[in-house]
Amino acid sequence: MTPYQYIERPSPFSAKGAVTKPVHAVTPADLEAGKFNPTALAWAKAAGFKAEAGALLLVPGGDGEVASAFFGLGSDPSEAPFMTGKLSKLLPPGDWHVETTALAADHLALGYGLGTYGFNRYKSDKQKDVRFSVSEAADSADIERQLAGVFLARDLVNIPTNEMGPAELEAAFRALGEHYGATVTSIVGEDLLKQNFPLVHTVGRASASPPRLLELRWGEKGHPRVTLVGKGVCFDTGGLDIKGAANMALMKKDMGGAANVMGLALMIMDAGLKVDLQVLVPAVENSISGSAFRPGDIYRSRKGVTVQIDNTDAEGRLILADALAYADENPPDLMIDMSTLTGAARVALGTELAPYFTDDEALSAKLMEASKEEADPMWRLPLWMGYDKDIRSRAADITNSPSGGMAGAITAALFLKRFVTATKSWAHFDIYAWVLADKPHAPVGGEAFAIRALYRVIRDLAAK
Repeated sequence: MTPYQYIERPSPFSAKGAVTKPVHAVTPADLEAGKFNPTALAWAKAAGFKAEAGALLLVPGGDGEVASAFFGLGSDPSEAPFMTGKLSKLLPPGDWHVETTALAADHLALGYGLGTYGFNRYKSDKQKDVRFSVSEAADSADIERQLAGVFLARDLVNIPTNEMGPAELEAAFRALGEHYGATVTSIVGEDLLKQNFPLVHTVGRASASPPRLLELRWGEKGHPRVTLVGKGVCFDTGGLDIKGAANMALMKKDMGGAANVMGLALMIMDAGLKVDLQVLVPAVENSISGSAFRPGDIYRSRKGVTVQIDNTDAEGRLILADALAYADENPPDLMIDMSTLTGAARVALGTELAPYFTDDEALSAKLMEASKEEADPMWRLPLWMGYDKDIRSRAADITNSPSGGMAGAITAALFLKRFVTATKSWAHFDIYAWVLADKPHAPVGGEAFAIRALYRVIRDLAAK
């Protein structure tokens, strides 16, 4: 296979002026009200259509061809705002439009668009050519921009490590930057030590693909400075504290933080937001060889803080530490880091909510408002300083893996907080980056978490 490059997918939406067939997206109450073509309504009642969430009924015309369709939203459409994602899989090929619905125009179109995604890089199957007409009430350009960002994140996570190692991730990172005229640089291998990124080098040095720190700069100085940092562990064996086979099966997704910040960066650059953007991705593979770092080792970080390695499987926070310290040397107005960091975050909130940590109350309020408006779920967990004592080490300043196993997501966030001391507005996202069971708008596989809401927050910041 050829290396992954940033590509523009065909639009899932109908061309302007296309002849389209109607889909009636309805609740049971809408059916009772009966404000439809009498013949179509009679067909729906005869077929026993109840408007259950996700149910589709095709309605024939006088010539026997499909003339329209009913699509069920259930009794409370707000419970599944992107239910229209199922339409791309259920409708026959052709051009369609929604004629009546309780859904907001943007959510309707975005849900449909998200549902068109398929990861077909290694398959010969072709998707159905179902296209949807976007209502004039929706911002079609911004919807396509968000779809592109989400699909980029999904693709990068879904591609296996044999084609998405550190070098290949750099190629995708560079392609994204070049597409938008950004400046992209990288520090690779032994140069990491020369330029004082010792923890990035330590974690990745055992791999055949050298570790690297990727940096993208875009925008104009004088605009609000936004820094995005994404964990890029392209595969995580656990190192010498090796994972079991079952726990290693999905470790291609351990670069999900990098994939998500790249998808978010795409949205920002494509929208031409007035920000001074910096994106940092420490890209490594946590492998096992004679040069692998060991439990009990102690390393000095870029910031000068010494770290004792008590578990080589707690590697993500190490590479993030150097990247965050570098960004913090020239404090941005807003810093966001994203990573698939801890299983404890999944124990706390499951796999569908994006946990985040911040000390900035104003930022947290904006995040929660954007989460609600964009139907992009997240939830705040506490940076509880009472647990800071748990990351202290007898032999070094801090440990990368506190004993006891309690509050693991919080202690990991507190570890990172040690490296963000000058930046006033910072949030850490501990995401899953994967969908375990098919959803109307997302198949099983890599997923974007919280980046649509973050895009809204950054868009608002840029507009001030």
